[in-house]
Amino acid sequence: QVRLVESGGGLVQAGGSLRLSCEVFGNILNIYSMAWYRGAPGKQRELVATISNYGRTTYADSLKYRFTISQDNGKNTMYLQMNSLKPEDTAVYYCAAALTGNPRRPAEYDYWGQGTQVTVSS
Repeated sequence: QVRLVESGGGLVQAGGSLRLSCEVFGNILNIYSMAWYRGAPGKQRELVATISNYGRTTYADSLKYRFTISQDNGKNTMYLQMNSLKPEDTAVYYCAAALTGNPRRPAEYDYWGQGTQVTVSS
């Protein structure tokens, strides 16, 4: 069993930065890849970035020059550094973990965190 706990969200002015964290608890050895998604509760989630267990990263095209995904295996934590934030980045940000393969849809992830709210004011 794996549990994901996000933190680091909050209110920030446009142009500011935030770093989100996703701490992983439980049997982490089986995790193949992780991701950050964002969206409104109950609505379709948008992929932000992914990172594999060997460090390969992918990004949504519209975000790759402002957001950076990383992981610290020693701390069992994944991060999302968000710079030059815009009001349209306002969302709940979720971390997700997959045990196998290369997930292409939210439904293919095995575990999710509870989400952390990011609000960007103009």
